[in-house]
Amino acid sequence: MALECLLLTGDSCLLGAIRAKFSKRGIELLVRKDAASAIELSKRRHLDGFVIDCDEVPQGKEALRSIPANPANKRSVMLAIVSGRTSVSEAFEMGANFVLGKPIQDGRICAVLDMAVPKMEREHRRYFRHPVDLPIELQLYTGQSFRAKMRNISEGGFAIRTSETLPEGVLSVQFDLPSIEPETLRGRAVVVWASASVAGLRFLYLEPPCRAGFQAWLDSMEGQLQFRESAHDSRMCSQNS
Repeated sequence: MALECLLLTGDSCLLGAIRAKFSKRGIELLVRKDAASAIELSKRRHLDGFVIDCDEVPQGKEALRSIPANPANKRSVMLAIVSGRTSVSEAFEMGANFVLGKPIQDGRICAVLDMAVPKMEREHRRYFRHPVDLPIELQLYTGQSFRAKMRNISEGGFAIRTSETLPEGVLSVQFDLPSIEPETLRGRAVVVWASASVAGLRFLYLEPPCRAGFQAWLDSMEGQLQFRESAHDSRMCSQNS
């Protein structure tokens, strides 16, 4: 469940500084040297944060503007690096949550990470998809309803397998939360992507009586995952010792 961030830069000094500080925090770093590939990746997958070298990469500022417009990364943490051609205020206006100026100082990177990492962790928990296999009922605005299979779920949304073609717009959803005392979650969601037989939906609303049970279920799955990861790490340490 490591945090994942993308760094857009062609500056080897910046790459070395960011990689060293992020590695100490256990953050996995993906690197792109051109804005087009960074933007394209942000359309295909979620990342917890982005570090954008605005002035040294052609179209760097366009990446800073475009990436938060993608639904999957709307809330991802954006750190802009500027070197004179872009002002700090402009970077914030284009979507940055944090701004650093070149030359980068180690102390400033650490100070920014102290503030940014908790935001990334919250985003990671919100977006991390737990694999599940649950029946779910969806209802269209026309009143037509159908059942599908939920493949995974997070605090922010879920993916389903379905043979139906889902329309644009809001759908009503309901499914039973697995527990000793079953509870039905009801809410509304919107389709954000779809392929031949799989679709991803984002929660828009959960009925208030369902929210506590839903969060408790997610917390339980996260706890089980952390336990499995801890047990795996312990086994690996034992084998290597």
